[in-house]
Parts: sequence; structure tokens; C-alpha cells
Amino acid sequence: MSKFVVGVDVGTGSARAGVFSRNGQLMAKKEHPIAINRPVANHVEQNSEDIWRAVCLAVQGALQIAGVKGGDIEGISFDATCSLVVRDKSAAPLTVSTTGENRWDTIVWLDHRALAEADECSALPHKVLDYVGGTMSPEMEIPKLMWLKRNLPDTWCKAGYFFDLADYLTWRASGSNERSECTLTCKWTYLAHEDHGWQYDFLEAVGLADMPDRGNLPPKASPIGKNIGTLDQAAADQLGLTTKCQVGVGLIDAHSGALGVVGGFGDGLSNVEEHLALIAGTSSCVMALSQSAKACNGVWGPYYGAVLPGYWLNEGGQSVTGALLDHVIRWHPAGGQPTSDLHARICERIMDLRSEEGYALASRLHVLPDFHGNRSPLADPHALGVISGLDLDLSFDNLCRLYWRTAISIALGVRHILEALNAAGFVIENLHVTGGHTKNPLLMELYADATGCTVIEPAAEDAVLLGTAMVAATAAGWHADLASSALAMHQGETSRRPNPKAMDQFDRDYKIFLKMHEQRRILDQIN
Repeated sequence: MSKFVVGVDVGTGSARAGVFSRNGQLMAKKEHPIAINRPVANHVEQNSEDIWRAVCLAVQGALQIAGVKGGDIEGISFDATCSLVVRDKSAAPLTVSTTGENRWDTIVWLDHRALAEADECSALPHKVLDYVGGTMSPEMEIPKLMWLKRNLPDTWCKAGYFFDLADYLTWRASGSNERSECTLTCKWTYLAHEDHGWQYDFLEAVGLADMPDRGNLPPKASPIGKNIGTLDQAAADQLGLTTKCQVGVGLIDAHSGALGVVGGFGDGLSNVEEHLALIAGTSSCVMALSQSAKACNGVWGPYYGAVLPGYWLNEGGQSVTGALLDHVIRWHPAGGQPTSDLHARICERIMDLRSEEGYALASRLHVLPDFHGNRSPLADPHALGVISGLDLDLSFDNLCRLYWRTAISIALGVRHILEALNAAGFVIENLHVTGGHTKNPLLMELYADATGCTVIEPAAEDAVLLGTAMVAATAAGWHADLASSALAMHQGETSRRPNPKAMDQFDRDYKIFLKMHEQRRILDQIN
């Protein structure tokens, strides 16, 4: 009888579940939406009970589509956004919201309420900053927890659990309080490469000396894929599985994507530093693995064991990419609701315009894509977007030109990050792209042409879910370790080399891109 594993991916707006075979084939997947609350500017919240319901419905739906029985699932694991879940001492939801409603117990990763607290952390002379690229981001958990303690003291006093979302899901599934080496290392200032990972002097300096005890955080993180036991009865019933199903320590969603696309290169291969994972959707993350620690200002990390045991990770990113293209469509008078059909119509028209004007299409229109700050390599959450070269044209073709130049700016942002990584010792030549951007032909072309890298698209239908399935397979004991699971379940890929005819145009655009960053700094410094 065939046996399977389930990978669950919880993104910003939905939960998705996939059923996978032993060789990594996706048998079926199902998605269910998640509610979002935005009570005031920069505050983005969710309901962990709603998230869990979405997970359960997605798993049940995937099983039904695949025609697989719950008893045939031998392992499950979870990836999720790096959102912060707060529970009280009895494990009930506890508000993180200015509304005071306990159902809003989760601060979403993109929430920027803790900008001031992040700046305070960045100003401290402590070694934890050496492992976050020198600057603390408001998207990390420590600034969010500082904000929570200062602004919602009643919540702080009642708190009994603080979870990164992936760890909340494994706790909800198994009852285990173990926390992932990925989540704690990347978002909680835990240093996995040291014997004592928690840096208590740093926590004391930022006013969070009581955080580990109050949040029920274990003294040591657990490696990705570790078997932490089976589903408990309640979770098994809710998911449509059985208590024989093994649960694996999970990871952050982008990191699962990195595992899904470059994990197969991490089995002791010396060329792993030539490969970069680009997980691109609403936002974009770039993930570079290495065999030794490589510090890179403005790029998070180096993190030990955050994707594969024994490997270091440097993580860069852009806080809005797909969301920025959506914003451009909504903002322009010729736009509207940014549906997939409208994106496709815009891309098709851009191709027509390019056939007439070439790569110089709208060449006097330039965009800095930092509409939600610059995560990398400037590490400036206060950075703002810039558009230069606007006129009075309100036509659909004008929208297409702005969309084209915005897409170029997104690709140039990746080039900016690549230059920083290569200056730190990487030799990146290959971009492994997964996520929603693989459905956008302009972006996939630009990622090659504007960076000069070979773009590799995984054959796997969903590399993020595949990465989490690799984790579940490890927990189920199908393979000796996570690297072995990644090799065994790898699905192959196709590649696209850069067009040499585009090089001159995009080199020019990149010079302007860098000059715009410089000019923005000058403007910001004028009193």
C-alpha cells in the first residue's frame, strides 16, 4: 500500500496543503483563505484559530482530491510566514490588537508597528546584530515583542506562550513546545551556532529579560525535520489524519522554498555558493547557502542551520514585489482590481509595445521599488519608493509602461542584493525562482536579463510545499536526514540564460537605479 506525507504552507493570505509521494510528486493540493485585520496604519493582524481552521480544511481538501485516506499519511510538517502568535497561560488566544479583541492574537510578518523599537535594537553594540546584517528589522519578533510589552501591558502580563507561526502549528498539531532552529535563529536573535543560543544580555538590554519564561520558550532550538512525536487525537481528528502520523519541526515559508529549489545542491557539493533561491510572490526573499559564515551588511544572517543542517544561510529580500505591481495597477487611473487576467493583459500589451520600441520602452521612466522600506541590501525600513519621469498620460498603454519599469526595478533590486552577496564571498551565477512570479513572463525574463544570471525554474509545481514535504518525509523516517530527503525528492528544473542583447540597456538602468538611491539619501538629509 502506498504511503504519503503532507506539507502545509501558511502564507500571508491563505493556507495550502499538498499530498506528496515518496519521490516528491505532488498528488494534490488545496488552498483555503485566511482573514486579515488592519485596524490602523502599519498594523496587520490575524487570528490563529482562523489560521488553524484554514490549515485543517486545506489538508482535508487535499486528501479528498488525491483520493488518499488519512491513515496513509505517515508524516506532516508546516511552513509559515514569520508572524508572531500570542497565547495566554491557559493557551487561549490573547490580543495583540489596539482593538482589544482576543481573536486578533497574531502580528503578521509585514506589520511595521515596531519601527522605533527596531531602530533601538540596531543602535545597540551587540553581536546579535552581526547575524542580522547589522540592522534589526521591524519584521522580526524582538521589536514586535518590545512594542507589545510597552503598548499592551495587560497582554504582556497575561501571556503564557509566544510562538513563531510555524512553531504554533507544530504545537497545535502535536502538543510539543519544541521550537525550530529556523524560526528562532532567523527572527528571535537566537544564535544556533553557539552552545548557548539565547543571548540573555541582549534581551535584558531591550527590556525583554522576562520574555523566555513568559513566552514558554525552550532553552534550545530543534533542527528542521526533527521528529517531535505524533499528532494528538484532537489535531488528527481536525486534520482528517490519524495519531500514527509523525510531526516534523517546521520552518519559515521562504526557507521551505529555498529547501525545495536548492536543497538538492546541499549534499556536500562545493558549488552550493553559486546557487541562489529566489522565493517571489507578494514579497521576495533571496536565500544563499554556504559552507562557512559570510557576513554581509544589509543582508540577514549568516544563520546556522536555518535551511539545511551544517550550512549557513544569508537571507535578503524585498518587502513588496508582487504587492507593488498590484499597487501600481490599483493606483493608475487605467488600472483597477489587480486580477490575474489583468496582469496577463498588461504583460501581453507590454510585449506588443516592446516589439515596436525594444528594451528602451519608457526608458526615461524610473522606479525605486521601496514602497514598504528596503529590506536588503540597505536594511532601511524607513525607505520610500520613488517614481521619476511621469507625464499626464492616463491611458492603458501608460499603465503598461509604468508596470514594465516597475518590474525592471524589482529585478534590479535583486541585482543590488546579488552584488552585496558576491562582495561578501559568494559567486552566484544561478537564480532558482519559485513562487507566484513564475507565472509572470516579464519578471522571469527580467530576472535573467537584468541580473546576468541563469534563471532556473523548478519542475516541481509548488517548490514551497515540496520543501515542507521534504521536512515531513524526514520526520516520517523515509530518509536518513533532511539533505537526503531533499536529494531523493528533487524534481528537476528548466533554465533560461540572459539575453546578451539586453545587457547594455539594463546596465544603464542599473546605474540610474543606484544614482536614485543616492539622490534619495541626499533629499532625506536636507533639513
